[in-house]
Amino acid sequence: MTKPNLLELPRGVQLVYLAEGGANVIYRFVANTARAPKDISLSPSNADYSLPAQLRGKLLRLRKETAADIPYKEIVRNFDTIIRPLFTPDELVDQTLIRLPEGLLSRCNDQLRTAELNDARPKKRHGNYLCLNEPFGLLITDMTTAGEPGAYLAELKPKWLNQSPSAPSTAQRCRTCALREMKNREALLLGLKEQRSFCPLDLVSEQFENVLRATGSIKGCKDRARLARILYRNPTMLRLQSLQKSEREVGLHGPPAHSRGMSLAMTLRDCTMFIKIPNDERAPVQIRLGDLDLKSGAGGKAGYWRDLETQLIEEGWYRGSNIGQGSSECALHTRRPSQSLAI
Repeated sequence: MTKPNLLELPRGVQLVYLAEGGANVIYRFVANTARAPKDISLSPSNADYSLPAQLRGKLLRLRKETAADIPYKEIVRNFDTIIRPLFTPDELVDQTLIRLPEGLLSRCNDQLRTAELNDARPKKRHGNYLCLNEPFGLLITDMTTAGEPGAYLAELKPKWLNQSPSAPSTAQRCRTCALREMKNREALLLGLKEQRSFCPLDLVSEQFENVLRATGSIKGCKDRARLARILYRNPTMLRLQSLQKSEREVGLHGPPAHSRGMSLAMTLRDCTMFIKIPNDERAPVQIRLGDLDLKSGAGGKAGYWRDLETQLIEEGWYRGSNIGQGSSECALHTRRPSQSLAI
């Protein structure tokens, strides 16, 4: 649970914009150079020299104004009570509430507007700013490679590590591959580029060559063989697969669409795995799961999930019977005999 002695972000801590998504902006903490000894160079390797201990190795996540409008207190409560007990601490991108100093969000929004004028902010994010009514930020585990020469970060979405429970028994595609091929067909009709990716069933295969095959489409991968060795029968990946199997209230069956069971089941199928790989092969690799805010069926999302499943079934995308579905990355299509197909 959230600690009773709530952390407070010290005034004067400098922030640098790092990245953003549709609902949050991520900032890196920067040391106050006035506090650092003159013989300390504030290079990335020691840039947090003068930061308070609780901020070291952390990033700051700030919430945008969105239609969902879920306060960070609720997000952390769900994370602490529902998500955290399912994993070990070193398997999670941790998140902790921290109270923000007055005026910080306004200053950050001013920076975002300035960045728009300077073309330093992605255009698709223009006009969307931080929620001024949110008194908290989230401290999250820093999984970037700043200050770690030669290290790199690979990341992937290990969605649907088991087949959808409502997929046809004659399916030639797993849920992820069926959806990708449907979207690629739509892209082709619009003259857009098709997307290639791995089959998630390969990630949990008992055959090393299938895992190696999947690494060819993993973002940030610089050494396929090494990454495959890391992922092969990886305990965190297998734990996630087991949880997805037990939390199977998805597809067209199960509890009401707005239930907590459906929310958890979909959350476990839409998280991100971050793999920080050091240059030294003898050094430990960090593997953590992030993007584990509990999904909500509100705003039509629950209906969308069900409608999408119905479309995949009724239009034959699972069976691979549509035009353009000849070849596939899917493990079910290639029918490799040692592939795990458990649902």
